[in-house]
Amino acid sequence: MSDSRQYFPSDGGTIGDVLVTTEQAYRAVTSRDPRFDGCFVTAVRSTGIYCRPSCPARTPKADNIVFFPTTAAAQQAGYRACKRCLPDAVPGSPEWNLRADLAGRAVRLIDDGTVDREGVGGLAARLGYSPRHLNRVLTAELGAGPLALARAHRAHTARLLIERSGLAFGDIAHAAGFASLRQFNDTVREVFAATPTELRRATKRPSTAGVAAGTLRLRLPARLPFDGPGTLRRLAARAVPGVEWGSAGHYGRTLRLPHGTGSVELTPAPTHVSTTLHLTDLRDLGSAVNRLRRLLDLDCDPVAVDETLGRDPFLAEAVAGTPGARLLGSVDGAEAALRAVLRQQLSPRQARRRAGWWAAELGEPVATTEGGTARLFPTPRQLVEQAAHLFPTAEDEPARELAERLAEGQLHIHPGRDGTELRAELRNVPGLTARTAERISARVLGEPDTLVLTDAVLRGARRSGLPTEADRLQRHSHAWSPWRSYAAEHLRRIADEATGVSTPPASRADTANPPDEHRPREGKPT
Repeated sequence: MSDSRQYFPSDGGTIGDVLVTTEQAYRAVTSRDPRFDGCFVTAVRSTGIYCRPSCPARTPKADNIVFFPTTAAAQQAGYRACKRCLPDAVPGSPEWNLRADLAGRAVRLIDDGTVDREGVGGLAARLGYSPRHLNRVLTAELGAGPLALARAHRAHTARLLIERSGLAFGDIAHAAGFASLRQFNDTVREVFAATPTELRRATKRPSTAGVAAGTLRLRLPARLPFDGPGTLRRLAARAVPGVEWGSAGHYGRTLRLPHGTGSVELTPAPTHVSTTLHLTDLRDLGSAVNRLRRLLDLDCDPVAVDETLGRDPFLAEAVAGTPGARLLGSVDGAEAALRAVLRQQLSPRQARRRAGWWAAELGEPVATTEGGTARLFPTPRQLVEQAAHLFPTAEDEPARELAERLAEGQLHIHPGRDGTELRAELRNVPGLTARTAERISARVLGEPDTLVLTDAVLRGARRSGLPTEADRLQRHSHAWSPWRSYAAEHLRRIADEATGVSTPPASRADTANPPDEHRPREGKPT
């Protein structure tokens, strides 16, 4: 644990930790600094309410405040959410991007709904620990165990549906993962000090006229500064035909989720991402929101990143020109891994075409938010069943082997994996290079301090005046730690701007090329 962190004992006797000291936390509260929203919550003993650091209410005295690292810890200690500042409607803590320990990996899986689907035993099994040990670690580190953390996540999902949809409360209870309507009502009253009816009555809901059933319009808050247009533009420029689509002003894609499928349209705004989400099963709302936040890296600490990288004279201009640059994440570990392996053997354009051919051949059709049709990226099992057709050459061996290991359960790729273990398992796949293993790990786990020396990174280094020899660049990069992944992102953007890759051609979900245009010709990679 870093020396800059301070443990804060809660009223309930549990211990949590946050990224700031007690003095820094109180200064953030007195200055109402929004940069700390989501990093911790402030509970007031006299009122029994917890707030975000930037709450506009009068600042309590220091001896009347308790700091908690999570909303779940505050709720477990008996505090209720502030109705004025809505502390659960903020970006998540950037700590989970930094931490690769058991607590950090567990939180990422809890946010994806693993406890609701598989229970604490399933979560512990995914992490490789006993439920008892996992509960002990989370309670010590975060002030709340996995059940309390999952309860806070369900409460947040319920509030989204109460305020943003016209669904009946019984349907919302089911969609948010509650076992009964009574449990839903009790939890909402305890957490928000209001009944579901009162929450809905106090909110001006968006119009649902002309909106299809299962479609929700949300705002995904971002920690500022946020280069939303640049992030979505880069995703659109790398879109797989038929699975993803977009232009310079928006990005959309299909989603394979635990209970069903979906599609999403994302449009950048100054402080958030406007989101139109279509789901076949509303129980997937929490997972979908969590995966989209990871895709866009909305919970990173851009101020800390830019301050560190901006001190390097070789990167200062790029950082000043694009404050709040984000890493590109993923919504599906298996998809990200298979696309990375294609990129290992093909050019970026050829890799996208090959992935588009896979989707056109095997992908299930999905309705989009605009009434069109797109396709899901195929599962590893679907690819393996058509291996002779899809992997006809020796160059395809790494992709075929990876698909087989994923389909047979020999390899699991998800945000809860330990990075070192995942990279070691990926390197054991025949033909898969160490650099590709690093790319997969960085993309799926959102690792902030990984410098993968791709061709684009080296081109950007050359244009920036940095050394291009691997050893020298790695030594120089020590000054960028713990944000080397973001330095690599700036270098990729520099390289892309020089080649025009950063400007995507406009595309729609229903305009994928026919399968023959993606098919490898004469048994050779296209």
